[in-house]
Amino acid sequence: MTPRQRRLFKYGLASVVLVAAILGMIVTVEWLSDTSDPTAGIDDVLARDLPDDVPRIEFDDATAAAGIDFQHFVGVRSQLLPEDMGPGLAWGDCDGDDWPDLYVVGFGGPLDTPADGRTDWPSSRLYRNRGDGTFTDITQVAGLVRTDFGMGASWADYDGDGDLDLYVTHYGANVMLRNEGGCRFVDVTVATGTAGGETDFSAGATWGDFDGDDDLDLYVTNYVEFDSSSASGAASMQFDMAVPFTLNPASYSPAANRLFRNDGGRFAEIASEVGVANTEGRSLSATWTDFDEDGLLDLYVANDISDNAFYRNVGDHFEDISAASLTADYRGAMGIAVTDFDRDGDVDFFVTHWIAQENGLYANHLEFGLETVMFADVAEMMGLGYTALEYVGWGTEFIDYDNDGYKDLFIANGHTLEDPQDRARLVPQRMQLFWRRGEEGFFDATDAAGESFKQPRVGRGAAAADYDGDGNVDIAMVENAGGVVLLRNTGSAENRWISFALAQPGANRFALGARIQVSAAGVRQTHVVGSSPSYLSHNDLTVHFGLGAVDIVDAITVRWPDGAEETWSELGVDRRHRLERGTGEQ
Repeated sequence: MTPRQRRLFKYGLASVVLVAAILGMIVTVEWLSDTSDPTAGIDDVLARDLPDDVPRIEFDDATAAAGIDFQHFVGVRSQLLPEDMGPGLAWGDCDGDDWPDLYVVGFGGPLDTPADGRTDWPSSRLYRNRGDGTFTDITQVAGLVRTDFGMGASWADYDGDGDLDLYVTHYGANVMLRNEGGCRFVDVTVATGTAGGETDFSAGATWGDFDGDDDLDLYVTNYVEFDSSSASGAASMQFDMAVPFTLNPASYSPAANRLFRNDGGRFAEIASEVGVANTEGRSLSATWTDFDEDGLLDLYVANDISDNAFYRNVGDHFEDISAASLTADYRGAMGIAVTDFDRDGDVDFFVTHWIAQENGLYANHLEFGLETVMFADVAEMMGLGYTALEYVGWGTEFIDYDNDGYKDLFIANGHTLEDPQDRARLVPQRMQLFWRRGEEGFFDATDAAGESFKQPRVGRGAAAADYDGDGNVDIAMVENAGGVVLLRNTGSAENRWISFALAQPGANRFALGARIQVSAAGVRQTHVVGSSPSYLSHNDLTVHFGLGAVDIVDAITVRWPDGAEETWSELGVDRRHRLERGTGEQ
């Protein structure tokens, strides 16, 4: 489309989005009345045939070859909600050798197991990247042997010493682990004041400097006020399945989220004070992103069976613009992926949902200079809507897996409903990979991605990193009550690529919140460092761009978290660059 056509197209979306939402609700209600064939007739109308030129790039299951052996959970499920929601994983270079290491969160075993029966539970694991495609389990030497009810994890240098620290969420008190250097950690939860409540049911954790004082603050989503002793209540029927009271999140009240403001390494909890407690949301994920580009990080929260929340940062507090931004969206939201998918210079986001609800792709309309921040859900138009009807989506990330210059999309799927033949198991589902074919949108390329994508799994957390440094972005996904699946992108040398790790002085050493824009052959690609949380997980902080056939990059512009900009030129392609603040053109 021409620029004028694109503007008309997007204005049209803004004007019809409310009508589309109403029609979507009507269709969903009618469809749910017949659960015998959930997608009957829908594929005939909305199906998109996979183009012949889809890249035949396979993702190999490299888990065993890489030396990763992990178990999330042992024993028989006790049909209590926290057991089924995790786990997550996190890519982060904890030893500073430029190779991303991998932390995977364990839950141990059944929630009703007495304390003296937990001694043989598996621990969460830290795998050190050896730089040759393999990993070494350094959990014990790192001081990270933990057999508790873990949920998610996130890396950040909270104390500004140049080493990535680790925050792990739990059912129960959360844990802050300070990196002493070389991936050796000490528990500083009490000293930092970041435990949360002893009975919290926490999920995602995301870092950002929301108050502009240079150090990183922490937002933690809490799901519901879960009480393991409250096992009484009627089962609910969902898709002809009787769901126990204790597995239905609607059985429990939403839990307030926590915002920990960093005050020199000690944190103060101020969520209610600044207006982001989100007490009505059953929260699972959140992102710090400056969506309106006013220099202040805004906050978007994905909530399950409750309205999502959009909080606009206005300086000393946040304004709730969820409805005005057209992103409130009452569905079952789980994971978030953030990038400028349409290459128009502003930042968009994607949200995964529960079965029968379609996923959401929110196009930012900032480019039009509107008086309010406003988005349009263009998932259906871009090929990402009906394709999710049969799936429960969790971890997700935009990755340019074929390096053609357009962001593609990965989704980890896995049911929350039990297998009718074996109520101790949840129903597995296959992962999905969507290829972006220019302005035509996304096409489901799962069948072209190799055998690893054909096996159904109970997917949960997922995150991306080029762990072997070959220029092809890989994926790690973790299964509920299962193991890790390391998906190695076999790629090809047909297209060029470039990637960046940022560094700056001060407390925010890794420049979380910085905006990188790559200009090449008249095209701009934009991404924000650390903005994309997936689900319970953390993507590598190295930012990767595919370039297609372009072998000359005109300019790389970094807008640092404080708003200052620098530009680099004449940087070589097919390599990773470290951009240090003060070395570019200002």
